[in-house]
Amino acid sequence: MSIKNSIKVVFFFTTLMASSQGKLYNSFLIPDNLKQYANAVVRSCETNVLLKSSDEMVITEKRIVTVLNKEGDAAVDAYVHYDNNVKIKTLEVLVFNHLGNQIKKIKKNEFKDVSAVDGGTLYSDSRVKYLEYTPISYPYTIEFTYEIHTNNTAFIRPFMPLNDYFVSVENSSYSLVYAEGLTIRKKERNLEGINIEKEELSGKVFYKAKNIEATRPEDYSPLFSDTMPKVLFASQQFALEGVQTTVEDWNDFGKWMYHDLIKDTHDLPESTINMVKDLVKDEKTDIDKAKKIYKYVQDKVRYISVQVGIGGWKPFNASEVDKLGYGDCKGLTNYTMSLLKAAGLNSNYAVVYAGSGQRNIENNFASVQGNHVILNIPVEDQEDIWLECTSQKLPFGFIGDFTDDRDVLVITPEGGKIVHTKKYTTEESTQVLNASYSITNEGGIEATVSIRSKGIQYDDKYWLETETERDLDVHYKKRWKYINGLAIDKMNIENDKNNVVFVETIGFNTSNYAKVIGDRMLVTINALNRNTHVPDRYRDRKWPLKILRGFKDVDKVEIKLPQGYKVESLPKNKIIETKFGSHKTEIEVVDDSTLLYKRQFVVSDGAFPKEDYDSFRNFYKEVAKQDNSKIALIKTKNK
Repeated sequence: MSIKNSIKVVFFFTTLMASSQGKLYNSFLIPDNLKQYANAVVRSCETNVLLKSSDEMVITEKRIVTVLNKEGDAAVDAYVHYDNNVKIKTLEVLVFNHLGNQIKKIKKNEFKDVSAVDGGTLYSDSRVKYLEYTPISYPYTIEFTYEIHTNNTAFIRPFMPLNDYFVSVENSSYSLVYAEGLTIRKKERNLEGINIEKEELSGKVFYKAKNIEATRPEDYSPLFSDTMPKVLFASQQFALEGVQTTVEDWNDFGKWMYHDLIKDTHDLPESTINMVKDLVKDEKTDIDKAKKIYKYVQDKVRYISVQVGIGGWKPFNASEVDKLGYGDCKGLTNYTMSLLKAAGLNSNYAVVYAGSGQRNIENNFASVQGNHVILNIPVEDQEDIWLECTSQKLPFGFIGDFTDDRDVLVITPEGGKIVHTKKYTTEESTQVLNASYSITNEGGIEATVSIRSKGIQYDDKYWLETETERDLDVHYKKRWKYINGLAIDKMNIENDKNNVVFVETIGFNTSNYAKVIGDRMLVTINALNRNTHVPDRYRDRKWPLKILRGFKDVDKVEIKLPQGYKVESLPKNKIIETKFGSHKTEIEVVDDSTLLYKRQFVVSDGAFPKEDYDSFRNFYKEVAKQDNSKIALIKTKNK
């Protein structure tokens, strides 16, 4: 072989090696199936957890993500939390262009460093370092590397290769190495149907996933966290905020939380204890006493943040909240519990995943979970009462869609237990509309509407009580957006917190509602509660159908016809019955100038297979069609 050919061979192999090493940075080498629906692709993620002892843990991660477009920027996830118990040892980002060439290096001191919680927090030592990077062009690739050391071992990072919609995964691996004498528990979820390897040895657990395609969110589907592949881990022996314990189940976990983190924070001053006793001395029942104390808390304190875990799990002392007049969810819940205790009333601290999606605490996997705290008041022979102690507006015992209908961890002196929060049934979540409207000869209408809302429908509206008149005007014009030129001339709001009923009385008019064609007038009969929502269509739906909350609307509307007109034709009364709900309409001719329109629309909560989605969508389409039905009026002939 000539020297010239030898140089070519060496150059070829050098290029091949460089290409092999850089393939994870080159966007052209992403398999086509991983690009479908993807805004970003995790090319490689290597997470290693080293549990040296029950109070010492090291986490290292190297994640390479190719961002395909602007919507994929959020998938970089280049941030690390730290505080007094979490130290960042290494932190670095490398940026590569679409060809895989490095174009930038970002070191630890170049990351943004901000408080990890919102303003006014009691936990100012909780911080986060995050990457703020504006790309030159797309696609680009980020290599994010970090190492953290912590004395908090209560929360072991799960293996969750896919953590968002519109993101695919080429390779993701996870290893947990733990010291002798530690007992590790794990729980696998949703691993069926994905390419995954796993290995379990003495002192080590290893998982690897490959080629997970991106998924899209779909209307009326389960929570992302309930469908994505994950493996949860927990050590029976762990430390949190300097407190060590051994936990096998939720009962043990609850005992530890109460006796080591909560019990010694009930330190109200004697003056406050005496004040509480005097406050409730004239109340006849325990529930009336609790209502009085809850109102006192709402009037006295304000909420500053909803953070559990970042700022520590130990609530702030009741005496401090009493003095300062503010606190986070842990502090305000603990403060309310302390006040109730001073009045001789029993209540319990409860840990929950808050949010409208109804995420459950894993009921058979004791570990640090949840993102919020509420208060549980057990009532003998009745449903438990739940209090949202961070709200200055919610009625006593009403929690709404933020914490309803889900498993939570209730902490008692005797131990922890999983309890289900209040479920607002379809029959409880009602909106009753009584109204009348007159049709003018020019096709306008003048309407007076009274609406009474309960249950989840109350939750949708109670906040209107504190809106300005201008904001209310905007709100109602948006509610009746299908009515052109709407002018509101009356607004009266009543929030009946004792009965948890929200009452709205609205008057409005518009000069352009009906369609006048010669001697005829076409009027959409449902002017006041028309369903215009039709769920999105999916040609190949992936997720099951889930209706989180049911509701019931009952409408009764008197309609005055314009002078000189009579009814030419009316829509037929119709009943639609499905497994998802029902829709019923009835039109009654009261006299020559008056119609009575009755409507009932019910949607039931429940879980259904994905094959039912088209039928569910067709139900909503048919409801929208019926709500758009028109009456035809014709001018009467003069004699």
